[in-house]
Amino acid sequence: MGELIAILFLARDIAHREHLKTRSFAAHMALNEFYVDIIEKADAIAEAYQGCEGKILNIPYLRNTAKGSIEKILRDQLSWIESNRYKAAGKEETAIQNLIDEAVSSYHTVLYKLKFLS
Repeated sequence: MGELIAILFLARDIAHREHLKTRSFAAHMALNEFYVDIIEKADAIAEAYQGCEGKILNIPYLRNTAKGSIEKILRDQLSWIESNRYKAAGKEETAIQNLIDEAVSSYHTVLYKLKFLS
């Protein structure tokens, strides 16, 4: 779970940086909405997990080694989340899985806005 949270933290950082350098107003606004939203989702997931498991997470610091556009980076992160979510928290932990679904939804929404509204 710590790595999943670390990826969401990294997504926030990358999106914020891209938000500041884009020349597209639509991308600027979409990325702003995403980086504000994803950190709240990460916090909710971490707190629920810690409450469920009764232990404090070890969340590693990740460096951005991803290459490509913001859309590619976010799609790659989304793919990792979808491949690893049940390793982070079991399928039976439905409350935590629902929170992860909300984070996944944030990725889908920003990807839609970046592709079709920018």
